[in-house]
Amino acid sequence: MIFRSSLALANSLNSISRRIFSGVIFASVLLAGTACKKESGTPDWDTPGVTRTSSEKIATPPPAPLATVPAVQAKPVSTIAPHSAQATEIQSSEGLRFITYNVENWLTMDRYVNRKNLKGAPKPDSEKEAVIKILTKHTPDVIGLCEIGEASDLSEIQQKLKAAGLDLPHSHHTGGSDPTRHLGILSRFPIASTAKPAQLEYQLAGNTFSINRGILDATIAAHGKSYHFLGVHLKSKRDSEQGDQEAIRFNEALLLRKHINSIFATDSEARIIAYGDFNDTRSTPAIKTITGTYKDPGYLTALTVKDSNNETWTHHWALNDIYSRIDFVMVSHAILNEVDQDASKIIDDIEWDKASDHRAVLAVFK
Repeated sequence: MIFRSSLALANSLNSISRRIFSGVIFASVLLAGTACKKESGTPDWDTPGVTRTSSEKIATPPPAPLATVPAVQAKPVSTIAPHSAQATEIQSSEGLRFITYNVENWLTMDRYVNRKNLKGAPKPDSEKEAVIKILTKHTPDVIGLCEIGEASDLSEIQQKLKAAGLDLPHSHHTGGSDPTRHLGILSRFPIASTAKPAQLEYQLAGNTFSINRGILDATIAAHGKSYHFLGVHLKSKRDSEQGDQEAIRFNEALLLRKHINSIFATDSEARIIAYGDFNDTRSTPAIKTITGTYKDPGYLTALTVKDSNNETWTHHWALNDIYSRIDFVMVSHAILNEVDQDASKIIDDIEWDKASDHRAVLAVFK
């Protein structure tokens, strides 16, 4: 009788233990599933050594020789005395904090909002507020912006940031053949000069085309150092009447590389930071063309940055449910050793997707 009671008690305890263990496992799975807003099962599209099949039809060319195209002489830009920003993160007192960000159509266009088609509508206020919240939290000294409209749109961002406590009084706005989407840069430090590349056109299938969003070239002086920023927003992965979208992007990449070569021809120790929405992943011909040949004096290193979950994607293409790393910060060898790799990151703040379909990239320089 005592034996049967003991056995029953043991079985009861084992049953309770199994239920507790199952509950712990269930809770762990639940927490893991909610740790990141990225849908499960999506592959890492930036795996080293893996190339997309669609890019194989364009052969990677030999590196363009240095000094092939001279750059147009830079022109000085008038400046305003900078003000200190008051925001969440600590600003660098000697180095520089830089953010590249595609803010997804901060411009006037036809939109579909709340199940309604709107003609000539601006970016919704809720999305604008989300962009400003992200930027002010991370206290950048310089912001390189993609997918903005007119100069007035860049000014609006500048004013909203100032009202939120981040004053970036110096700016530059430029573009290409696309009349809608442009590039902009905002800076706490003076913009010493801007320039336009000598070549902005290319030949494709017997026709001449101009780079869609242009190349932003701005040199900024901070703490006695010079930073040469080159911003781009290459052709999207959507079909184009001009021709194959990958071929267009490849030719735009060639134009950027030629401009980079022209800068190195004048200054072999140029402190270049090339950034933006490249609309292509690391192993593609377009990206390899821009970075150049490894160990070559003109090689640009694409910074390896991750989010808080050690993931590297910067863009979510909702239509095809694709996560990919297409936003980069690339630096020349003269500035590579100044990169604070621990502080640099992909910004994955809560509700990042309310601001844009891209996640901002922060690069910190010592």
